[in-house]
Amino acid sequence: MEQELDRFKLCIIDDIRSVVEMISRKPAWQEHGIDVSGTALDGEEGLRLIRETRPDIVLTDIRMPRMDGLQMTRAILDFLPDCKIIILSAYSEFSYAQEAIRLGALDFVKKPFSLDEIVNVVLKAKEQCLQERQKAARLAVMESKIKESMPILRQEYLTFLLHHQTTEADARSRWAYLDIPLAQHDFFVFVAEIDHFAEKLMGQPVQEIELLRFSLHNILEETITAWTRGVIIREDTDRYVCIINGSDPDTAVRITEACCMNVSQFSRNTLSVGMGLGVSSIHELATAYRQALSALGYHFYTGGNGVYNYGDIENKPLALHSYSAAAEQELLFALRSGNSGKSLQVLDQLFAELLDNELLPEPRYVESVGYELSFRICRVMLEQFPYEQVEPLERSIEVMRNRIHPSLQDIRGLLDHLCRAACSLVEEARSVESTRIIQQAKAYIRDHLNTSLSLEQVARQISLSQGYFSNLFKKVQGVSFQQYVMHEKMEKAKTMLIDGLQVQEIALDLGYEHRRYFSEVFKKYTGMTPSEFKLHYLGKD
Repeated sequence: MEQELDRFKLCIIDDIRSVVEMISRKPAWQEHGIDVSGTALDGEEGLRLIRETRPDIVLTDIRMPRMDGLQMTRAILDFLPDCKIIILSAYSEFSYAQEAIRLGALDFVKKPFSLDEIVNVVLKAKEQCLQERQKAARLAVMESKIKESMPILRQEYLTFLLHHQTTEADARSRWAYLDIPLAQHDFFVFVAEIDHFAEKLMGQPVQEIELLRFSLHNILEETITAWTRGVIIREDTDRYVCIINGSDPDTAVRITEACCMNVSQFSRNTLSVGMGLGVSSIHELATAYRQALSALGYHFYTGGNGVYNYGDIENKPLALHSYSAAAEQELLFALRSGNSGKSLQVLDQLFAELLDNELLPEPRYVESVGYELSFRICRVMLEQFPYEQVEPLERSIEVMRNRIHPSLQDIRGLLDHLCRAACSLVEEARSVESTRIIQQAKAYIRDHLNTSLSLEQVARQISLSQGYFSNLFKKVQGVSFQQYVMHEKMEKAKTMLIDGLQVQEIALDLGYEHRRYFSEVFKKYTGMTPSEFKLHYLGKD
């Protein structure tokens, strides 16, 4: 049974029986939380008693047969170092008592002594024992908590090693203390990210999300364990960092590929994995981690579900890829003119130039180019339209910028959408303006039906070239200028005939110099001569 925190055992050893009996029986030791666990009359017997009962406090004479107090003090403290030893000594034995103190005894009492002196010195020893027990209890609680939190401490320390350089000596000592289940040499680091995590789990309960993360963690752990020793760190909601032992790059690649395959097979998810180069020492883990992150970024081009190895990109030239300024200007011109097909064609050409290399440019650069082009498109539209009309385009850019790790396909999709939306704005505005112009032309035509109304005359009136006006009129109205003028004149002629006007009068009012020509045009339009139309209408009436 575990000893109570506030009760203590006392052994009394002296070669004078009456002294032993007096000290053990007269004081109210029980009231002080002290139990007399035994007494002895010589050193050897006392040492056996102490070995059996393991007391907290020993009260012993310095001079005894068979083994004196000094010898016993040495022996006790060898196997019971926390025991509090109090020496009873005469004045003449003071030097022996000092030696006992030097050996580790707590205190001494000079003979002759009173019981009060004995009680006081024992209570002093008890208080020291109590403090030591309380300290030990606190340490035990702390050690228990540390033990319980050891997995978290391991993860936190490994995370620290991934982000900060440290000395090899310091790393090894902490590694051993935390009992990290990896060999202290030869590592690969890879970062595994759940593809399209935010989009898939948007609005899902927290329990569902955590269950998914837990199951994927288990799949990774079981896959790695089948090959080598490894530790998995949950770095983010959708990301794991895996540290594995190994020195063969081909084996490491196979492990990461197996992780991707198993996650795809045993869950409805896929992983993007970036793997760093192998490192030999603990203090190089931060380098391997940075390499893994760089490699992970190249899934920008693939959309996920695969492994990217830093070894495939480490020799990438630092010079940034670009595209010609002419291509960008051509794109912006196509947008200003509202030519959607042309703008998308130039955008394809622009990205072909940007990515025209065996080694693809750094993903963040391509992403930044995409956003830069997006904002250029908005600025071009602001040259022609008020901000309220361009704001939806800007919002679509912000939505993309808030996405976690958009792919090249996502960026291209954004730019395609912006081009189409921008050209639609231009086309809509052009349609409104065209309608306004044609309405103006039609009003002029209606007011001048008594003239010959040539195309040149009307085009000049609204300040457009004949060719442009002719095309615009047909596009908006659906008929040619000549057809429309004839329609308006003939419809008015019908009304005038019904109102009883004479054919000659109508012909002159509609700009026809010859009655015969007017009649021919009227018959061609209605299928009847003016006279026949009038008789037909009146007959029906």
